[in-house]
Amino acid sequence: MNPLRSTLLSGAAALLLGSCMTMDVSPITGERRAYAYSWSQEVKMGQEADAQIIQEYGLLNDGALTGYVTAVGERVLVESHLRREGAKELFRNTPFTFRVLDSPVVNAFALPGGYNYVTRGLLAHLQNEAQLAMVLGHEVGHVAARHASQQALKQTAGGLLVVGGAVLGEAVLGLPGQEIMNLGGSAAQLLFLSYSRDNERESDRLGVEYAARAGYAAGEGAAFFTTLKRLSDQAGGRIPNHLSSHPDPGERETDIQQRSDRFKEAGLAQTDVNAARYLQMIDGMVYGENPRQGFVRNGMFLHPDLKFQYPIAQGWGVMNQSSAVITYEPEQKAILQLAIASEANAAEAADVFGRQEGITVVDRQALQNGAVRLIADAKAQDGTEYRFFVYTKAQEGRIYRFIGQSLKAGFETYVPAFERSAFGLGVVTDAAVLNIQPVRLKVITTTRSATLANLLPSPLPMDIKAEDVAILNQRNLTDVIPVGTKLKVPVQN
Repeated sequence: MNPLRSTLLSGAAALLLGSCMTMDVSPITGERRAYAYSWSQEVKMGQEADAQIIQEYGLLNDGALTGYVTAVGERVLVESHLRREGAKELFRNTPFTFRVLDSPVVNAFALPGGYNYVTRGLLAHLQNEAQLAMVLGHEVGHVAARHASQQALKQTAGGLLVVGGAVLGEAVLGLPGQEIMNLGGSAAQLLFLSYSRDNERESDRLGVEYAARAGYAAGEGAAFFTTLKRLSDQAGGRIPNHLSSHPDPGERETDIQQRSDRFKEAGLAQTDVNAARYLQMIDGMVYGENPRQGFVRNGMFLHPDLKFQYPIAQGWGVMNQSSAVITYEPEQKAILQLAIASEANAAEAADVFGRQEGITVVDRQALQNGAVRLIADAKAQDGTEYRFFVYTKAQEGRIYRFIGQSLKAGFETYVPAFERSAFGLGVVTDAAVLNIQPVRLKVITTTRSATLANLLPSPLPMDIKAEDVAILNQRNLTDVIPVGTKLKVPVQN
């Protein structure tokens, strides 16, 4: 129903709807087993999904760091079941892609067919190249084990994305999963959420094996799962949505170390850690939310690069995505999305929404400032009735489109909030906002011995807490840091 619906999601859903059981070879065992779709279909899914992942998150603009991650990924990939001696030519000839996403979220995931992603948020929390190798090995393991195809087979036709969407919808906004997907939900997270704990344990096992065979100290990866546990504890024990199907981080830490030790006993030396090289590569990388891409201050959403601003309804939450800004009501019963439309003018941007199949325009007003206000209705397949608020406006050479949504029965309750945000759209003129710079990681070498807490600058920028920096360095604030230790410190110019 939403004109900003991702072409990936509809395309992937169509592929799943057309899938059926097929007998194909497992790269891990070499034996034939049942999958939901063939390897070529998995590759097609990954190709289609990759475009939306880039649109949803954005790629980090750092060719050197991306090249470095790719080199580590390829080194691990060579040792995987997809490349080693005896692997089928079909698997050996499938190209792999490693991307760094411009997202502060601590996450890594893989899509079928060889598409692997890490976020800058995850890279910031790693301490060395061996940890990166373990993470990438884990993601290659998902692809090699064909976990997406396995999971799809266990669900009804089309269930992979629908179930995933429902989880995302209920967890984040309390709205029907299909509606969230139409509003730009990430296909990667939907696929990622569908993996079972057994899938994750298998990928951990494969990740250790691949990293160890590549010569990395795979046991270093255990410390990263301690970091995940600390991040979860810091958030009040809530497991992030993208980790909801994963085993407990503490369990994984122990298991990874034990597996690494067994590979050592079997003769794999696992000597490479490469901490100094890794820290050199992430020195200067953006850390946390990048205010250049939009931030909230005093009830206003401000975007320095695009030079727009608008008020956020009091108490509403904010999800700032690469392709849209989404705000949602405290009880999660209404949502408002702002995105830049591709149409030539405000009228066409509004009418494109109204012309969609299943949409009934209730009211359309051309406003004095050239903007257009549209009210429209739609009914879901289960009979649920929704009402939409659409507001389009030309500003500074761009067409902005707000789309508000709630159940039809309570729609009038949220109209004031929709209008406050939409009618308040304006141009940023504050020089302090226009010139704001992101926080970056600076790798320093300690010149004195002291506790970590005593070595940190004060104050830290952008509401960053000392404990955040401790987790960032896989240390505790009370740890005594020797002279000559390299630390990651957030700085803002």
